[in-house]
Amino acid sequence: MSLVDKSLADYIENIQPLCGGELGKLQRQAYEEGLPIIPNDVARLMSVLLGIMQPKRILEIGMAVGFSSIFMSGFLAEGGSITTIDRYPYMIERARDNFKRFGKEDTIKLIVGDAAEVIRELDEEFDVVFLDAAKGQYINFLPDIVRLTRKGGLIIADDVLQDGRVARERLDVPRRQRTTHTRLNEFLDRISTDKGLRSSILTVGDGVALIQKL
Repeated sequence: MSLVDKSLADYIENIQPLCGGELGKLQRQAYEEGLPIIPNDVARLMSVLLGIMQPKRILEIGMAVGFSSIFMSGFLAEGGSITTIDRYPYMIERARDNFKRFGKEDTIKLIVGDAAEVIRELDEEFDVVFLDAAKGQYINFLPDIVRLTRKGGLIIADDVLQDGRVARERLDVPRRQRTTHTRLNEFLDRISTDKGLRSSILTVGDGVALIQKL
């Protein structure tokens, strides 16, 4: 579902091509299989942000089949690296194959495990954190994510608007989605009011929150 007028969304989609070469093939294949990789408009947004920042170290939480890790690796500063976390065996197997296919085994470090537990144990500092995991966990991840982000660094949180459902009253949301609805609203409120953060919430894809640590 698009968060903007369909004709406008179609126009934007048509003028912004997918990735080129082998990465484009992976992107198309994932879309055709219905795999949960970032939509193309989010990829285009990230390409501008990462192109400006040229980060040295990126932390990714939730990698799917590894498309976003490989995509982001193209914007790293020389000698940069990505740490990515996932726990689903099918995704891990596919991602590892893709990292090998693109020659990224030395650039992308995969940590297998529950992200909530893993990030509690990390003590490194990252220029960018990309959050694309279980949406109901964003609020729980936030303290450790902020701790791991360097001052002036950027947190990118994907899929924060639930097809627009975050704007509805809780009882107007299907029962099975209410916990996520409540937690996402809490997350968006926190990043918007925390004096140590600067944030913007965009209607790109299914909603992207950009958060800078001050």
